Amino acid sequence: MGKILITGVTGHLGRIVLDKLLTKVPASGVKVLVRDEAKAAPFRQLGVEVAIGSYDDKASLIAAFKDVDKLYFVSGSDTAARGRQHENVVNAAVEAKVGHVVYTSFQRKNETSTSSIYFIASTHLLTENLLKSSGLKYTILKHGIYTEMIPIFVGDKIFETGVIFQPGGEGRTAYALRSDLAEAAVAVLTGQGHENKSYELTGPEAVSYAEIAAKISAITGKNVSYVSPTPEVFTAELTKAGVPSEYIGLFAGFSVANKEGEFASVSSDLEKLIGRKGGSVEAYLQQVYGGK
Repeated sequence: MGKILITGVTGHLGRIVLDKLLTKVPASGVKVLVRDEAKAAPFRQLGVEVAIGSYDDKASLIAAFKDVDKLYFVSGSDTAARGRQHENVVNAAVEAKVGHVVYTSFQRKNETSTSSIYFIASTHLLTENLLKSSGLKYTILKHGIYTEMIPIFVGDKIFETGVIFQPGGEGRTAYALRSDLAEAAVAVLTGQGHENKSYELTGPEAVSYAEIAAKISAITGKNVSYVSPTPEVFTAELTKAGVPSEYIGLFAGFSVANKEGEFASVSSDLEKLIGRKGGSVEAYLQQVYGGK
């Protein structure tokens, strides 16, 4: 039997998957992909095989994927280059005869170019279609928005301003913890019967920014309210504050998508894979803001 290869191990999600996988599978059965030899040492110390390769270099991927039975394919972070990079990964997996590819996609409702996050969605849709037409066995994990993104979306000045300022309207999001998503991935990588299936992995409830503000207020005893400006006002205010335009566009896109209900659907797939409900937003906020 071939090895399980984990990509993205120098990032948050991939490393959590690796650590959880090593509680289930001997290190000798695991391989990781890293771009830079300088980052390989910590993984070699774990006893796993290290392959040096990049999504930009198809030949390096073919070599890395040799004798790989299951590939955990973390989507690339370079949105401009991601389509080409993902084609390299899928084509390399075909050439290397990888047994099963598990891909990290994301939850969405609108799959057309009218979506406010189509600039993100388009490459995920491309990759899913490439996998489905490749002849490879695949599992698509449609991740909900990470719960860990909440402090980034609400900003680090909420106790100075007393306001969460996002154009999200009354929209709700079924946030999911990275650790729960990683646990689900390990369940797929070490289990059976997941071939050619898609799972929507969300948290157990969908919450609004107004509810998040109320929860933070209750936890800290400090009054935090929620203001939902128009995207135009949001952009103008963040531009005035010196926030780089690419971040403004990203935040605005996700907030408008939130308003449009892109991430509101709650699925039981995560609970079925990990055997319990996912962690709650309230417990996470208590952990983050409890000492504030």
